[in-house]
Amino acid sequence: MRSATQRLRESGSDTPRLDAELLLGHVLGIDRASLLAHPEAPVGQGQLEAFAAALERRAAGEPVAYIRGLKEFFSLALAVDQRALIPRPETERVVELALERLSEMLTAAPRPELAPPLRAWDVGTGSGAVAVALAVEARRRGYGRDVRVLATDASPEALALALENAVAHGVADVVEFATADLLELPAAGRADLVLANLPYIPSADVPGLPVAASFEPVGALDGGPDGLVHIRRLLGGLSSVLVPGGSCLLEIGDKQADAVVAAAESLLPGWHHAVYADLAGLPRVVEVRPPSQPG
Repeated sequence: MRSATQRLRESGSDTPRLDAELLLGHVLGIDRASLLAHPEAPVGQGQLEAFAAALERRAAGEPVAYIRGLKEFFSLALAVDQRALIPRPETERVVELALERLSEMLTAAPRPELAPPLRAWDVGTGSGAVAVALAVEARRRGYGRDVRVLATDASPEALALALENAVAHGVADVVEFATADLLELPAAGRADLVLANLPYIPSADVPGLPVAASFEPVGALDGGPDGLVHIRRLLGGLSSVLVPGGSCLLEIGDKQADAVVAAAESLLPGWHHAVYADLAGLPRVVEVRPPSQPG
């Protein structure tokens, strides 16, 4: 562990000790807690070789999540690989707000016994992190029958990964997957909730991202000249998709709140909007709602 930490520190890792612990735990098939509790545990030759190979991949800049093949998100272990962006902790804020809105919608007024489920549309689902976490948590809270999730992405490869995660967490029956470019899905119908973590990095900034980002699909990062090309397109089509009383939650870059709000005011005049911070206190989610919903 000491030598691995030093190797990764020299390679430029910002978190060399954590990276080494996660990779060694992965090779040994144990979690970090067990690893730290038993520092004297032997490591077999085959495991040592596997660990060395994993270290070289990390030293070359490959993200730990891709090497392990999983990433924790909203207390779920999600499969990840280069078909989709690695889920970020700040995206959990989108899930938290989505659950709040679903709860409000379900309790605002008595629902008829045969009322159709509320519909949440995760646009640009990638690994399926938001869609799967939302479905799992809705079921845990007891209103799984009242919520259905549509998860779409322009990448069939990313959708295949998202489906794998839905199956692994037992929610493939409540999450529907479809290939679509943003909201352009024929016969998609309307949604009570639209969620989107779209590419929002300005094109000129992509080459300067940490080397780990170079292993991720560039299409999941590059948001055009100012980072807002996809967000504006989504806002432009929102009025034909979102039901009265619905809500759209958009993850944004931490310096984009004013620009996104301005775009919403221009494209959706009279709509309400709000900005929510992540755990670091940075503006992370913009919510837009139709004017029929009280502000």
